[in-house]
Amino acid sequence: MNRPFLLVTLILLAGSAAATPDTGLAAISDLGQLNGQALACGELAVVAQAKELVIRHAPKTRTYGALFEEQTNAGFLAQGQGREPCPTPADFAGRLGALSGRLQTALPAPPAR
Repeated sequence: MNRPFLLVTLILLAGSAAATPDTGLAAISDLGQLNGQALACGELAVVAQAKELVIRHAPKTRTYGALFEEQTNAGFLAQGQGREPCPTPADFAGRLGALSGRLQTALPAPPAR
């Protein structure tokens, strides 16, 4: 076996071992907050993308689903009660991209069937 291949394999295995259930839950929590804020700001394309990420990456369990919904509600209420203006579409896109990367690391999507 050649050394570069072995090194790459070990790095990939170490990266996936570093992802814990807590990192997955934290990413879903942050995605829920973003989803709620996007709902409050009328950014429906962001809402659709956030839901797609949850469906693709989160395990289909009550824990993940409830956390996403709770954080969506919290984000919606915080945006509505706050004095801060809604983020720009570019800000939403940047945050969504960062969360997508975190989810791919913490909760890799299963292969398409």
